[in-house]
Amino acid sequence: QVQLVESGGGLVQTGGSLRLSCAASGSIFGIDAMGWYCQAPGKQREHVASVTRRGSPNYSDSAKGRFTISRDSVKNTVYLQMDDLKPEDTAVYYCHAERSWGPIESPFSSDYWGQGTQVTVSS
Repeated sequence: QVQLVESGGGLVQTGGSLRLSCAASGSIFGIDAMGWYCQAPGKQREHVASVTRRGSPNYSDSAKGRFTISRDSVKNTVYLQMDDLKPEDTAVYYCHAERSWGPIESPFSSDYWGQGTQVTVSS
């Protein structure tokens, strides 16, 4: 099992910044991609940004140019620097990790989620 603990959410005004952190512990061997999803009230959870074990980032269209994802493999931690925040960024942000395990020739894949951290952007 993998445990993910998030921190860094809060209330900020439009144009402000926040930095989210997510620390992984437990069975961390085999973790490939780590990233962030968000879920606003009444909406589905959606991808914000992710980064592979080799450091390749992937961003949603809304995150490009404003958010930066980074990963510290030594600390098993992923960060999301969010700049120029907008009211529409208001949501619960969830950390996600994908872990591969089992036979090398045909590995299994498991998804893990943190409990979420609230980000609120006031206008």
